[in-house]
Amino acid sequence: MMNIKMIAFNDIVDEKNKERPTGHLTPIESGRDIPFVIKRIYYLTRVPENTIRGFHAHRQLEQVLLCLNGKVTISVSTPYEKQMITLNDPAKGLYIGPMVWREMYDFSPGSVLVVLASEHYNEADYIRDYRNYCEIAQEYLKGEPL
Repeated sequence: MMNIKMIAFNDIVDEKNKERPTGHLTPIESGRDIPFVIKRIYYLTRVPENTIRGFHAHRQLEQVLLCLNGKVTISVSTPYEKQMITLNDPAKGLYIGPMVWREMYDFSPGSVLVVLASEHYNEADYIRDYRNYCEIAQEYLKGEPL
């Protein structure tokens, strides 16, 4: 699907002491691991059971979503295709570019979803009505290979 991809980050495990593991270290660098300069970071925690979040697309904003604890399912779609992606590995992130509709659901208890964003918050960048989104997205996607 256009404007989405999984990003695998460097997952460093200290294996010097096998009897007493020291955990994982996952560095993430703006402009290297993330394909944009990070201007905003926010996270979702304590999401009640059976809650669906999102229901929007962005005109310009790029994001990388990471589930640092637990799991969450992300539905990404354009007017032409739809994909469901489960995030459950803190060393992997989901890049979502402009003009992709997203919904987040199936948050496990204790899940932590972090979002790295390319821009500061701007309500004018949001498209919150799905029919309106489809009209705008079809124009945006014209001429793009599907």
